[in-house]
Amino acid sequence: MSDTSVTSRRSRPTRKGTGALKGPKDSTSNPRGFWQQLLPLDWSLWPTEARLLLSLTAIWCIAGLLVLASASWWVAAREQGEGAYYLKRQLVWMVASWSLMAFVASTTLRRWLKIAGPGLWIGCLMVAATLVMGTTVNGASRWLVIGPIQVQPSELVKPFVVLQAANLFAHWKRSALDQKLLWLASFATLVLLILKQPNLSTAALIGLLIWLMAFSAGLPLLQLFGTALAGGMLGISSILINEYQRIRVISFLNPWNDPQGDGYQLIQSLLAIGSGGIFGQGFGLSTQKLQYLPIQSTDFIFAVYAEEFGFVGSVMLLVFLMLMGFLGLRVALRCRSNQARLTAIGCSTLLVGQSLMNIAVASGAMPTTGLPLPLVSYGGNSLLSSMVIIGLLIRCSLESTGLIGGRSLREQQRRG
Repeated sequence: MSDTSVTSRRSRPTRKGTGALKGPKDSTSNPRGFWQQLLPLDWSLWPTEARLLLSLTAIWCIAGLLVLASASWWVAAREQGEGAYYLKRQLVWMVASWSLMAFVASTTLRRWLKIAGPGLWIGCLMVAATLVMGTTVNGASRWLVIGPIQVQPSELVKPFVVLQAANLFAHWKRSALDQKLLWLASFATLVLLILKQPNLSTAALIGLLIWLMAFSAGLPLLQLFGTALAGGMLGISSILINEYQRIRVISFLNPWNDPQGDGYQLIQSLLAIGSGGIFGQGFGLSTQKLQYLPIQSTDFIFAVYAEEFGFVGSVMLLVFLMLMGFLGLRVALRCRSNQARLTAIGCSTLLVGQSLMNIAVASGAMPTTGLPLPLVSYGGNSLLSSMVIIGLLIRCSLESTGLIGGRSLREQQRRG
């Protein structure tokens, strides 16, 4: 071999050497690189489901703020002296909720599953504390007052219920009997404490959520049927014991028996929905929100929405919820472990199920309950809980790519 060929081969720069000469990229000079560093995964690698979930969540939040502004402006101006009173506070909670959602989506799902058990127990203790030192509103003690902030533990505990149920049911056949009994007893304690407040709607939602996750995990149908029967009997007993709940059920069956008393709220909600017609009265033009409809910015905010946007707007909302549920199902099918799959199912069930229950209450298809419409109703606790659930769902989608998430695919398949 000649010296010329050796020299030319040595002088040829390697690909590695060329990159080293350029040096690291400066994030300050490349704005896109800076924002990419804030994401848990490069945006170009995000699955379609995760991108759609983030985009639809942004649309949901913006639309929710607009509906809340319309529903609360007149009452806020009359009672608080400022039309934007509730809107400003919801914006503060919205910023905090988006920050928390980003943190949840950036944290490994394995870490959230590890703290799910302690989080569930802390939630049980906080719910129990509402029975001793809670603030009573409309006959129910659901809030703890911590300084200037009202905390509703039954809302904040929901993400931990999803995570711990995924922990339990993902390895149900291989779990020891004492572990099964421990966590089933923890779930039962939580439901009973929420019933004691009393808060039948949230207790029913959490019970239904746990049941559906167990069904998705493939637990024996006979056991599930027995559990459903016991849960139904428990709900009926709560209605018979608590006069507050019994009156609500009676007024739901025939609100016109007492149109100026117990049936007033549902009648005004039905009038609002019926006044919307096909295309609605127009944004901001609801008349029932002018202190005819009680609780117009929280539990019955859908009635204001239906009056302003009509049947077409209501159908569009239902289609939107169907799309969110479909995306959640797609995420679940793409997950690489049973725990992630059940987490995605639980998050989707909670978001869509609570929304449908709120709509059913406002339209008279269910007894009046205290469930807010996620990302729309006024309230920081519900907003924080809903955004954490969306963050977990996005995290499940990101980990389904196999590019992030900790364990290798082989280990996940062996353990799952």
